[in-house]
Amino acid sequence: MKPAPELAERLGEVLGHRFKKPELLVEALTHSSAAVARTDDYQRLEFLGDRVLGLVIAEMLWRRYPKEAEGALTRRLAELVRRETLAAVCDEAGLGPHIRLSAGERRSGTRASRRLRADVTEAVIGALYLDGGLPAARRFVERLWGARLEAEPRPPKDPKTALQEWAQQQGVGLPRYETVGVEGPDHRRIYRVMVKVEGLEPAEGTGSSKRAAQTAAAAALLGRLGETRS
Repeated sequence: MKPAPELAERLGEVLGHRFKKPELLVEALTHSSAAVARTDDYQRLEFLGDRVLGLVIAEMLWRRYPKEAEGALTRRLAELVRRETLAAVCDEAGLGPHIRLSAGERRSGTRASRRLRADVTEAVIGALYLDGGLPAARRFVERLWGARLEAEPRPPKDPKTALQEWAQQQGVGLPRYETVGVEGPDHRRIYRVMVKVEGLEPAEGTGSSKRAAQTAAAAALLGRLGETRS
């Protein structure tokens, strides 16, 4: 396992930042299975990085598309910060091989997990923010997301709208959404929703509101359709 300064030096070029506290980068790349203490893994930095990424992307979109309404900007943001995009950035930046895992997790193939790669990307953004402030985090995000932000001339459709249009094109009934679970205290509810479309296996999604959970469920089903078609 590379010591913190060596790791920070090796990744400094792709991250565009020289770490004053290289241990932050190590923490961002450490899975819970390899952490010495509960707070030594990437999860706290991921929490922070998620918010920083959202802010930077939102500002980039606000400047790039001055005439678009809030709804269109929101759909663009959701596309740019979704798990698949984050995992792709992790691969592009070459972070995957540096993720610290226990021997058991390495053998089980955890390094290939899309969720892990997405979480680590957000954690690295959190580490950049803590070590170099918003400018350091922004430089990384602008470099890795800039082309992605320009790639779609039109904002992506809301997943619920896209799924409804697909169902209509196929001549099947409209998607049906069912709330199948509610967890958490009143001020922090998490809803679990199932979407059903005739001829397809149902898909589920979660969110802090029923609408958000429905959107997540529709996106999950659309993702499955995309995998089937590709």
